[in-house]
Amino acid sequence: MRSSRRRPLLVPVLVCAAAVLAARPTAADGEPGDGSAAESGLSTRVARLYEEAAVATQKYEAGQREAEAARGKARKLEELLGRERRETAALRDDLGRIARAQYREGGGLPVAAQIILADDPEQMLRGQHAFAQAQLDLDTALGKSRRAEARLAADESRARSAWQGVERRATELAVLKKGIEDKLDQARWELQGQADASVAAGACRGAVRLVQPAAHFSQSWVAPVETYTLSASYGSGGARWANRHTGQDFAVPIGTPVRAVGEGRVVRVSCGGPFGIEIVLRHPDGYFTQYAHLAAVTVDQGERVTAGQWIGQSGTSGNSTGPHLHFETRVTDRAGSAVDPVPWLAARGVSLG
Repeated sequence: MRSSRRRPLLVPVLVCAAAVLAARPTAADGEPGDGSAAESGLSTRVARLYEEAAVATQKYEAGQREAEAARGKARKLEELLGRERRETAALRDDLGRIARAQYREGGGLPVAAQIILADDPEQMLRGQHAFAQAQLDLDTALGKSRRAEARLAADESRARSAWQGVERRATELAVLKKGIEDKLDQARWELQGQADASVAAGACRGAVRLVQPAAHFSQSWVAPVETYTLSASYGSGGARWANRHTGQDFAVPIGTPVRAVGEGRVVRVSCGGPFGIEIVLRHPDGYFTQYAHLAAVTVDQGERVTAGQWIGQSGTSGNSTGPHLHFETRVTDRAGSAVDPVPWLAARGVSLG
């Protein structure tokens, strides 16, 4: 049964611009060989592009959050515009009523006649007051209508500008993100091509030294990759294996940094065979862990490693149908001695659930 677990996108965010350092090269099973500057540079480029893709993704997601916030503001503004439209319509109705009333009354002549024909001063004053009030009502209604129309036009313009800005920003971020991801995808497959050449030759090109950011882990054991989907599990059947699957697979893109699950020593780095490019570590408790189908290695045979240290980059070398990390725990350094890695890691505080 296929299960999945998404970890926070920490590794890509932590990936720094990598630098290539002098390294003691290795060949098949740790024999000395010739390192490749081209391969080192490509691994470095993949690592750098991971960082750029992570930053672009963060910006894109921030842009999406900004767009959602802008949508919320726009919805509120639309509600405001709706009220303003209703108020403007009401003011227009008021102006219509006033105009119709004046038309029925002869455009104000009855009021003027009332003033001229008044029999006494009090009646004349009432006529003057009525005339003045009618004119005031008309002026007030006209002023309100003009202000409401101007406010409505300004708010509608502001709403259009806000939406255009949000859409423009979202498009720019999407284009940037896709461009970097396309470059990363191309670099990944170039890296895999070099790995396939190494496997075909049966000789590793040598450790690629990537600058890893300082990381402080609260536990002595960690998962072999940071972000992953669990695929084939220990003991599962399939046509690709002679008997049963001997490890736990982590579906990850080519070039993903692979970490030592705990401190230990590199007892084997080899290229060729069904596992492709692989690394085997021996841990202080006597157990061994294997990391297979890699695209590159970043450690040499005999080297000491710490928990969480990058030891390679994932790939799809050897007997592999797609990019993933094949991870095993063993009682010896050789195939055929594997134990289920999921409970083994769980007993050490690492849950893959």
